[in-house]
Amino acid sequence: MSAHDDTMDAHGHDGHGHGHGESEIHISLSGYVTGFVLSVILTAIPFWLVMGKVFDKSSTTALVLLAFGAVQIVVHMIYFLHLNAKSEGGWNMLALMFTLVLVVIALTGTLWVMFHLNSNMMPGMQTTKNLP
Repeated sequence: MSAHDDTMDAHGHDGHGHGHGESEIHISLSGYVTGFVLSVILTAIPFWLVMGKVFDKSSTTALVLLAFGAVQIVVHMIYFLHLNAKSEGGWNMLALMFTLVLVVIALTGTLWVMFHLNSNMMPGMQTTKNLP
């Protein structure tokens, strides 16, 4: 048995090299803390916007909340799920894009169906009638 055989680990990798490729994800406590702090900030600001009634129109508040929600989704994907364009040879990003397309199709179709059901199923409820 040579000296080189003694440096092999249980998985058969050479003990001298780290075996880290460029696409390997490096997880650290500081990354989790950064993600946590950003998540808390991105939750506290919308909470303050709603509770403080900062905007007069509820539609403006809803759009701002949706924007903060989208940013928070990106923060969670990067800091907690460790998804990026380089991990797993790009397959993670491809799977994410496919999922987003399916979610957009499902949400758009659901809203379209609910809108048309509301307007077509109860036509008598749209106008007020004067009762004798």
